[in-house]
Amino acid sequence: MDNKEKNFMSAIIYVHNASDRIENFLRMIIDCMESNFEKSEIICVNDNSNDDSAACIKEVGKEAKRTSVSLLNMSYFHGLEVAMNAGVDLSIGDFVLEFDTTNQDYDKEEIMRVYHKSLEGYDIVSASPDKKQKVSSYLFYSTLEKFANLPYKIYTESFRVLSRRVINRVSSMSKSVPYRKALYANCGLKTYNLKYKSTGNNQADRDKIEKAYRRNLAIDTLILFTEVGYSFSVTMTAFMMLLTVFMAIYSFVIYLTRTPIEGWTTTILFMAFAFFGLFGVLTIIIKYLQILVELVFKRKKYSFESIEKLTK
Repeated sequence: MDNKEKNFMSAIIYVHNASDRIENFLRMIIDCMESNFEKSEIICVNDNSNDDSAACIKEVGKEAKRTSVSLLNMSYFHGLEVAMNAGVDLSIGDFVLEFDTTNQDYDKEEIMRVYHKSLEGYDIVSASPDKKQKVSSYLFYSTLEKFANLPYKIYTESFRVLSRRVINRVSSMSKSVPYRKALYANCGLKTYNLKYKSTGNNQADRDKIEKAYRRNLAIDTLILFTEVGYSFSVTMTAFMMLLTVFMAIYSFVIYLTRTPIEGWTTTILFMAFAFFGLFGVLTIIIKYLQILVELVFKRKKYSFESIEKLTK
């Protein structure tokens, strides 16, 4: 026991309809916790599964000898972000391992590799497979990286370890932000991403509810953390301005060189300026909404990476 880690480790596992894989996954986590940490806990967040996931967790949980295993049953389907927040709120560890999925495509040694990296001074260390991303994931992260202006790059992650300092800081910022990874990247503390060789095992398909949730989460995240909407509105306003100028010139040319129907020139000019004004107003409204989002969801008094005491 003397060779085991002294830090208290909490492991939070997200579970939704995972009865076909939760037993092996939970046994692996129990073995990892009991083999490497003097004190540890495991919190399985059951996000309203309609299969035997809860029963499987209860059965395997009895096998734990020194690690505390808890089952948190959500009242209804909350989705990954809120459910994991609930698990983290219950955790008491010095460090917290977040497992967003029970699809294990890595060796259990990768968990300790990530933990040991965090001891080098990183408050957030994540683990990502070294395989090619899905097209949808690539488009999402590329758009987020280009328009969100986050201080750190975000990847497709299987799990991560957080220091207690991260959890305290995120709680003081805003728990209403729907995407934890963006909030972690924006908290100002040091992060690191480790790549592992994917074994390609246990890649189970998500059910319709979870797929719909993740799709909506991606859209909400892009709206909240990027300037895509504002950039599109500005582009359309500029386009309508050029179109208004063109229509004004075109209307005057037609009026001088031909005999248009009475009221045609006035109607065309009015519609051109009206559309330009409409897009201009929408741009201003979107900018105001963006400012409100900044104030409500991303507010923080200050952000520092570390404090060093230079004198005794």
